[in-house]
Amino acid sequence: MIKVHLHPIGYKQSKKEFEIYTSMADKGLETLLAQSYYVDKFISIQKYYKPLELKNNQSYEVKVEEYRHLIPNLFEEVLEVLDKKFDCFDLVDSSNYGLNNDGKLVFTDYGMTKSLYEKEWVPLAEEGIFPQIHYDFCSDCGIEKELRMYGDNDIDKRCYVCGKE
Repeated sequence: MIKVHLHPIGYKQSKKEFEIYTSMADKGLETLLAQSYYVDKFISIQKYYKPLELKNNQSYEVKVEEYRHLIPNLFEEVLEVLDKKFDCFDLVDSSNYGLNNDGKLVFTDYGMTKSLYEKEWVPLAEEGIFPQIHYDFCSDCGIEKELRMYGDNDIDKRCYVCGKE
């Protein structure tokens, strides 16, 4: 998979994924992470995994108890290492996983740290530069789903499918 860095924060995330993957490979825990092959300021190349399907047109929290059939061995150990050693953020959202050939979860988007989120992402979201996800009814199709909202003054409540970028 090729990830295009639309913003310097994306580049920082990809660099972090490369660092994490390399460190986890040294511990023998890399099979739960999408391999990061290459990173530069413009793109990163990572092994592709089939994404999890949306539920009601939106991502959802992956709860270990509820999704036990998707949980690979060492999942909780890797989750703890990502949280405690690497300060990773938002690791339970379904959009951050793919499925391997055995139908088990693999982390595909694991480079956002709590500090990067708080210090760089949130201020840009508050300024309306980056969207925050808001669950509401789309003003065009009427379906309740994830809406991209750009700051507190954004009144366009259309979903991506209905034309909001």
